[in-house]
Amino acid sequence: MGRKRGRKSKLPQVPKTQKSDGLDVEYSEELADVQDRESVARSNAADKQAKKKKKK
Repeated sequence: MGRKRGRKSKLPQVPKTQKSDGLDVEYSEELADVQDRESVARSNAADKQAKKKKKK
């Protein structure tokens, strides 16, 4: 009648074709303001820190 208990669905919640890596492909250095440049710098610093922690 209903679902069988204890079985989980094998289907992903979000199809792989709709997942993104989170990178903004429309970023333009020419159109960026000070806040954009600061956020890019923070993002790069966070990436370096994460890679450093991952190596350990």
